[in-house]
Amino acid sequence: MSRTLRASPSGRWHSHLSGVASGTPVRAYRRRVTERDWAPDACTLPTADRPLRLAEFDGLFHDAVRRIDRVSTRHLRLRLDGAAEPAARDLIVRESACCSFFTFHLTRAAGDVLMLDIRVPPARVDVLDALAERATPAPRR
Repeated sequence: MSRTLRASPSGRWHSHLSGVASGTPVRAYRRRVTERDWAPDACTLPTADRPLRLAEFDGLFHDAVRRIDRVSTRHLRLRLDGAAEPAARDLIVRESACCSFFTFHLTRAAGDVLMLDIRVPPARVDVLDALAERATPAPRR
């Protein structure tokens, strides 16, 4: 478990060791995210296509995610392998078309690293939570 500092309601800072995935500030969950968690009613992707889209995200996450940073409750940053740029760009364009509440920003950082910033409005934090849970960093090659 990683150690994080959190402010209590009284304003004091305390160390918190449980509830986050090892080495990340992303909350660890005990249940697997389902398609139902992933695709809210606002998604216009046909129901029959949703498992395929989910598999595409899982493939990108498995192959390319190197680090996950939860910048805020409404902002997730994924550090991706640079070789995934064409697949990542294609996927975020298609996802933006059916789930317009997502804001994606893909930039090339130093070296062979991409930064994918994903933002959602307050009413869609649960969808970002589900995405963060699925975005497990890929094994190092």
